[in-house]
Amino acid sequence: MDVLLEKPVLVLNRLWQPVHTCSVKRALRLLCLGHAQVVQTEGEARYQTHDMSSWAQYTQSKGSLASEVVHSVKLALHVPKIIVLAIYDRIPRKEVKFTRQNVFLRDKHTCQYCAQKLPESKLNLDHVVPRGKGGKTTWENIVTSCIPCNTRKADRLPAQAKMNLLSEPKIPRWRPLFGIHQQASDLSWEEFVSPDRQKVSVGA
Repeated sequence: MDVLLEKPVLVLNRLWQPVHTCSVKRALRLLCLGHAQVVQTEGEARYQTHDMSSWAQYTQSKGSLASEVVHSVKLALHVPKIIVLAIYDRIPRKEVKFTRQNVFLRDKHTCQYCAQKLPESKLNLDHVVPRGKGGKTTWENIVTSCIPCNTRKADRLPAQAKMNLLSEPKIPRWRPLFGIHQQASDLSWEEFVSPDRQKVSVGA
């Protein structure tokens, strides 16, 4: 049950723009307080919104098909995948925290010298301009490197080691799913996080 309550839920503002993610536990609390509604992601009434009462009815209608259900003393609620906030209509401005894992995420777990995509256990961080030469530990001077490339480059500039960077390191742009592993997201999020622009219509 604890694992189920900590699953990520996509949060949309009232304009249906993704703003961040929260846990199932937090999403159900917002639903209970009337601060958010659940977005139905399945069936003919896809994208219909539900308050607490109608979401409980929807859960009951699914019966044995509802594989992920949270039970309370009086209610059984299907685990939501997307919620939409009742009032909030902004997109938060955030900076991506500079961490080892976030550098790997920015570089897509790919060595910036040999272009190999590897698990985190086989990756390291490299100072493009070595610290011994005045290089700083910043987004613009740190890249993902496999251990062999890191060893090969040592305390040299890429040009001195005859190694080319795959891409110039930059501060990543914040987005709602930054820091969320790909396998943790849900397919139902795709149309909100990466919409098909050809299918998006803007009212006059």
